[in-house]
Amino acid sequence: MSRESNLTPVQAEGVAVHTPGVPTVGGRGSRRSTLRRAWRSLLRAKWPLLALFILMLVGLAAVIGPSVAPKDPNRQDIIARLQRPFEAERSGEVEFILGTDSLGRDVLSRVIYGARISLLVGFIAVAIGGSLGVALGIIAGYFGGRVDSLIMRVGDIQLAFPFILLAIMFLVVLGPGVVNLVLILGIGQWVTYARIARAQTISQREKEYVEAARALGATTGRILFRSILPNILAPLIVIASFNIASVILSEAALSFLGLGVPPTVPTWGGMLAESRDQLLAGRWWLAIFPGTAIMLTVLSFNILGDWLRDFLDPRLQGVG
Repeated sequence: MSRESNLTPVQAEGVAVHTPGVPTVGGRGSRRSTLRRAWRSLLRAKWPLLALFILMLVGLAAVIGPSVAPKDPNRQDIIARLQRPFEAERSGEVEFILGTDSLGRDVLSRVIYGARISLLVGFIAVAIGGSLGVALGIIAGYFGGRVDSLIMRVGDIQLAFPFILLAIMFLVVLGPGVVNLVLILGIGQWVTYARIARAQTISQREKEYVEAARALGATTGRILFRSILPNILAPLIVIASFNIASVILSEAALSFLGLGVPPTVPTWGGMLAESRDQLLAGRWWLAIFPGTAIMLTVLSFNILGDWLRDFLDPRLQGVG
């Protein structure tokens, strides 16, 4: 029997991959089967399902925020400043459900609008860092030698500096803004993806389906991104789900320091920064509501990431 006949069910051009116990990447039927199995797993695991529901609510608030927010998030009403949550007006109606801040702005509207910036920064930064890191990691792992050493040493140099200090330095030089914030947070995440992609590529590059693709004359780019990449996506997806949570926390921290987005753009971190001077005076709602939004969003991403890790790990499938 020829060597090619002993290959795993992988098209030499890298269209579909199947390893026992691992969700298949290629093929419409296999994708549907994987989605059905994922949904059944979510229904059995109650906490990931709750986390997904929370993230759907946050995403919905980010998409249709202007339609559901009761007030303009930047509209100031000095007469109504520092109203407590559910505090009724003289007419007996509650105008500000979650109260107002020191400038009389509606806290509920600002929390709803803040979801847009947090998710936007989180997803785009992870997309930038993940794409850059995966590409460099696959190249380093496949070619090895000097290319590998150069890419990994650059990553080691970046990891030698605390990321938050690097972000502060670049934001001071470039100035605050959504674009600068997304670029800095995205570029700062590439090393993690590069290391994982490199390790996975090294374990895949000498396997039969890669050698078959070489024998059939596939280009290097096709081997890297059509043959190897589908086989190493599972751990990268898990890392991305956790990384979104860490990016949201970094954005909140930088906004808290006044280096994130402009003050006219409502963010959860910016709301926490504005609440610092009011906490000792007992205005707890100014910090509790944006802080709770950050906590629930980050916790939900972490729970989903933990579920994804178990779902995509063939050693844990069918256990519990």
